[in-house]
Amino acid sequence: MTDKDTKTKKTPADHERGGLVTRDYKINLETREEGGQGIIEGRPVVYGEYADIGGYFREIIMPGALFQSDLTDVRLCLNHDTSYVYARSRNNTANSTMQLVTDEQGMNIRANLAINESPKAKDYYSAVKRGDIDKMSFMFAIGDEEWDDLDTDYPTRKILSIAKVVEVSAVTFPAYDATTINARDKAALESARLALENAKRSNGGTLDSVNSNPLELEKAKFDFITKFTRSMKS
Repeated sequence: MTDKDTKTKKTPADHERGGLVTRDYKINLETREEGGQGIIEGRPVVYGEYADIGGYFREIIMPGALFQSDLTDVRLCLNHDTSYVYARSRNNTANSTMQLVTDEQGMNIRANLAINESPKAKDYYSAVKRGDIDKMSFMFAIGDEEWDDLDTDYPTRKILSIAKVVEVSAVTFPAYDATTINARDKAALESARLALENAKRSNGGTLDSVNSNPLELEKAKFDFITKFTRSMKS
C-alpha cells in the first residue's frame, strides 16, 4: 500500500467552502476585575488534541495552523449567538475590548467586559466566575487540510491551516475532556458525514457503511459540533 492510498492533502470540501465551522475546548477560564471591567481569559483554540467527529472520523488542529490566519475582526459571544457581542478584537489593537495571543499551544484571548454598564456583560462575567460556564469555542473557516487512513473505518482529518477566525464563545455544554460541545444538531452531523464522503470519493473510496444507516445521524452525540453560517452580523 502506498501513501497515496491512505493520505491526501486538499482544500476544504465544497460544502464547507464559504461556510464556518465551530470547535469547542474544555479548559479553564480565568476571571478578575480591573478598573470596573470584568476580565475573562481563556484558550478557545488548542493545537494537537484529537477529537471524534460524530463517530465518522477523528480530527486534529495541527500546530501552526493559525500562522497566517485572518484575525482582523474577532468577536466574543455566548454559545455562538452572534446577535450580541460582548467584546471585540479589531486588528488586535491595544484599545480593542479583546486581545488575541497565538503561541505554540494555539490561541489565548483576554476580553474586557463592561460589567458596570451592561447587565448582559455582568451576567456573562458572573456565570464564568462562578464556574457555571467554563468552556471555550471558536468559529472559523478551514484553510488547508490533510486526510490520513481513508481506507479504514476511522480516518483522521488534520487541519493544517485556519483561514479566518470570526468569533469565540464561552460555551455551556462540553462533550468530552479535550474539546467540547455536543454534536446534537443533525445538520452538523450531516456536515461531518459529507466531509468524509467527499474525501473518500476524492481518494477513490465510498461511504456505504454510513449511507446504509441514516439513523447514525440521530444517534451520534459526540465530541464536536460543526455548523454553517452564510452571514455574520457586524
